[in-house]
Amino acid sequence: MPQFDYKARRGDGRLVEGTLEAASESGAAQQLSQAGHTPVEVRPHRQQVDVIDAIRQRLDWGRPGMTDIILFTRQMHAITRAGIPTIQGLTRLAASTANQHFAETIRDIVDDLESGRDMAGALARHPRTFSTLYINMVRVGEESGRLDEAFWRLFQYLEREKLTIDRVKSAMRYPTIVIIAVAVAIGVLTVFVIPAFAKVFSSFDMELPLPTRMILGLSGFMSTYWPAVLGGLALAWGGARFWVRTHRGRLVWDRYKLRIPVVGPILLRATLARFARAFAMATRSGVPVTQGLLAVSRAVDNLHLSGRIRAMNTGIQRGEDLTRTAANAGLFTPIVLQMLALGEETGQLEDMMEEIADFYEREVDYDIGRLGDLIQPVITVILGVMVLILALGVFLPMWDLTKIAGR
Repeated sequence: MPQFDYKARRGDGRLVEGTLEAASESGAAQQLSQAGHTPVEVRPHRQQVDVIDAIRQRLDWGRPGMTDIILFTRQMHAITRAGIPTIQGLTRLAASTANQHFAETIRDIVDDLESGRDMAGALARHPRTFSTLYINMVRVGEESGRLDEAFWRLFQYLEREKLTIDRVKSAMRYPTIVIIAVAVAIGVLTVFVIPAFAKVFSSFDMELPLPTRMILGLSGFMSTYWPAVLGGLALAWGGARFWVRTHRGRLVWDRYKLRIPVVGPILLRATLARFARAFAMATRSGVPVTQGLLAVSRAVDNLHLSGRIRAMNTGIQRGEDLTRTAANAGLFTPIVLQMLALGEETGQLEDMMEEIADFYEREVDYDIGRLGDLIQPVITVILGVMVLILALGVFLPMWDLTKIAGR
């Protein structure tokens, strides 16, 4: 639908400007009149391309994070609960928001509301900031007249979501730091330390042990071609990130990371907890089951599991019950399926889904607490093997040199 730039005066005489969608200029003027504005000027919208802004949006520079969305949701709950006019409250939020990109988004929402859009429709124009689940929850809150309650449930959901993500990141921080430190140490030894020993060994006419020859060969290759190695690693990293951004690459990676030993099961349980919590929130707010499943499938942030959830939605549309479709998806344990069946039989599906979410979150907390104990022995064994190889490669020929000198 065409867009039109407009200037209009509100009932208090204040001049407002913005952009709206309409079939024609007269249709745009009619929308303004219905919103209580007096049209001053209506003209076709001219799209201006800002190259820097386009690059910034493409690379997600300044994109609001989860903390910004949580704070915005909490403030919107306070605004709607206190009865403050939405446009007035959003205008003040835009003026006090530190993230300029998010402030521009809020101002766009204000313009859409002034042009006659509802809150859900205004949020839907920013899909990179607000998820489908978020938009559907706001729409249901508007239609039921309980927008403040919708924002409060979204705030609780997002806060729990951030807590789970922070716990997983905290658990992965230690092994990541250890692996990076080991990689740097091996690089320094290979490029700088081993070549010094190579000069000593080459001055003697003696056959070097196999570990020493392997280390010297690797060291010579790294010392000579380290720019090419670093360039190849950078290209491989960039290519992998580009591939993961594609639909096929994202699907393969999302399926594979759930199978990583130790870490994969934690990610799976955390994602299922997110699904159960979001689905309970949606159904409790009055979202239909099929619409709720479709919205939640886009909110789990895993294409592989998203496809399974959409398959559940398809089964329900065919007339199957939720427990059967959940069993066919192959995602839940028998005890969770039993809890789900009990919730359907008693008509307390929302409460039971929240119980399932609590169940998975307790398992995630327990697994995260044990993650360090599980990973530390593996890292210790790997470090021990690497140190043994380096020690054998360096000290075996030195032992031979000591025996030659003794003779």
